[in-house]
Amino acid sequence: MEANSDVIIIGGGLAGLTSAIHLLKSGLKVILIEKNEFPKHKVCGEYISNEVIPYFESLRLKIADLKPSNIDKLEFSDANGKIISCQLPLGGFGISRYLLDNYLFEKAKEQGCEIIQDSVIDIQFIENEFYISTSNALKLKSKIAIGAFGKRSNIDQKLNRDFIQKKSPWLAVKAHYSGIFSADLVGLHNFEGGYCGVSKIENDTINICYLVDYEAFKKHKNIEEFQSEVIYRNPNLKSIFESSNLLFEKPLTISQICFEKKATVENHILMIGDTAGLIHPLCGNGMAMAIHSAKIASELTIDFFNKSINSRKELEEKYIQQWNTNFKSRLAMGRVLSKIVQHEKLASFLMQLLVLFPFMLPIIIQKTHGKPLILKS
Repeated sequence: MEANSDVIIIGGGLAGLTSAIHLLKSGLKVILIEKNEFPKHKVCGEYISNEVIPYFESLRLKIADLKPSNIDKLEFSDANGKIISCQLPLGGFGISRYLLDNYLFEKAKEQGCEIIQDSVIDIQFIENEFYISTSNALKLKSKIAIGAFGKRSNIDQKLNRDFIQKKSPWLAVKAHYSGIFSADLVGLHNFEGGYCGVSKIENDTINICYLVDYEAFKKHKNIEEFQSEVIYRNPNLKSIFESSNLLFEKPLTISQICFEKKATVENHILMIGDTAGLIHPLCGNGMAMAIHSAKIASELTIDFFNKSINSRKELEEKYIQQWNTNFKSRLAMGRVLSKIVQHEKLASFLMQLLVLFPFMLPIIIQKTHGKPLILKS
């Protein structure tokens, strides 16, 4: 089978689906390739800053219909359990990727997106066109290709991206629970070797997702032993886990999570979401950044087809510039914060500062978050 499209999006996660909906709104023909079926659980903190709400509304996406939790408070603790709290500057909402991604998937289909369940095995850029091959022998051609294939993919290896050559030490674990936890609160609790986010999502369900150094984790027989012997040393986490009941058969895991810098454009492919850069989960803003990157790439792609951007070179330069303007400092702050909380003495010093000067915590949060996203008219 052969097919042509204006835009091909590789990956049907949060960024890919949002971009598809945005591009379809402008009348472009879009093909989206996703290897997995919907709906599907993903390892994710499942908290989104309210900065995305105006943008979603402009795309006629009614997230409130999904009944997310509304969150406006943060509780932060060090590995010993000492807590500080603050109001979140913009607030946010909790919603599962299982529900949200499937909602966006259905909306993209409704608006005419051709969605192909398949795996991309090759991408060639020849004479200003993309030629994409899949494992089911599909041959697809487009003017623009957008990479939204997540944190780590065989396509990264195919493109020989720099970060894929390096081994990453991070492992993430996530599960849903029933139990008692404030619906308006996101908890961020540190433990030796990692940190854990806790918040309510839809249906009064608790999402618990933590990031840990794999070398620290593998000293233990299994997840249960690691949690009881390491995570439970933080009394706040011990209380949350012991008062909650696991709703999954077993927790989900993902390894080799990389927070190194990634190229925003590779082989002329515009990278969005985690494919372009991943902020440390302790910043709680990865989902909003993925959505924002989809907005930037989509608006510039529309300008390219409308001829207000005159060349592919100009398109790529503007995308890199806008990505750096919106995300470079936030990603850098995320890396700095991660190093601080992973160093016992630095983390203790930071906690002492925040106790003495509590106004600093919302300022730090603002450094990793953006402003409300408004669709370009």
